[in-house]
Amino acid sequence: MIFRSMCGGLALLCLLPILAAHAGDRVLRLGVLGFGTVAWELDTIDHYGLARSEGLDIQVRTFAGKQAAAIAFQGGQVDAIVTDLVWVARQRAVGRAIRFAPFSSTVGAIMVPAESSVQSIADLHDLKIGIAGGPLDKSWLLLRSLVQQRHGFDPETAASPTYGAPPLLQQQFARGQVDALVTFWHFAARLEAAGHRRLMDMNDVVEGLGGARDVALIGYVFAPDPDGARAEADAAFLRASRAAKALLLRDDEAWHRLRPKMRAGDDAAFGELKRRFRAGTPAAFGPPEVAAARRLFDLLATAGGTALVGEARELDTAAFHPAAFF
Repeated sequence: MIFRSMCGGLALLCLLPILAAHAGDRVLRLGVLGFGTVAWELDTIDHYGLARSEGLDIQVRTFAGKQAAAIAFQGGQVDAIVTDLVWVARQRAVGRAIRFAPFSSTVGAIMVPAESSVQSIADLHDLKIGIAGGPLDKSWLLLRSLVQQRHGFDPETAASPTYGAPPLLQQQFARGQVDALVTFWHFAARLEAAGHRRLMDMNDVVEGLGGARDVALIGYVFAPDPDGARAEADAAFLRASRAAKALLLRDDEAWHRLRPKMRAGDDAAFGELKRRFRAGTPAAFGPPEVAAARRLFDLLATAGGTALVGEARELDTAAFHPAAFF
């Protein structure tokens, strides 16, 4: 694959040769964050030649944050990024025909210290709660909805929420500055491996609100392709992605090779990260999964209103990439 060294702006990091290989017949420009679990899959694709076998040339740009990646995507600098279904619905509602393919159904959790007296979400009253993200974080919105339904109070007003980046909140949690933490799955996995307690998994929250478990909210999102010029490249990439996931599901050696990139620390953290990643690998994607995703969007729209979903009133079935189904 061909990579050109390129830097620009404070938010955009240098282009990194994550997937270097010989040029193929098809090209896909992929924008990803400079951290996160997508890098594990991309590294696997590269190491085992899964894109090369498809005749695919993946050109990877790394970005410092989601907003920078989204701006590059909207500006036509990349063909695909990794983001969530709510953002897809918002964009489609204003006429941008972008399309989604699932990456993972692994979700975050509400964590409490090992010695905490908190036993259920009914005990969140008066606590200091850290939320990875902002007031419109999807996990936080759904948790608030469930607590209100089941226990009659809103943690946003009955507790003391604080918002921030996951690494910063992880430090505050370790120092005892927050009593509970709503965080992303890989941060929760590290805390659990260190002996802390998973108060509630976000899958349980979604199920409690009437949704289905294991919905892939995060995925690869592809730019509009009105004349079908990129159809073969999109499909080739998704086949390579599924092949990488299948390999990571069955092959422990593939994980040992990735371990230095995972920064797992000890064996417990490494094992928990591997287990959670595998658990979130979609086994299939078809009409039942589309229906479950649409139901989750409805729950989020109810919880977050227009501040979260913008002009979107539903997640239309055309939001899913034709090559995503398997």
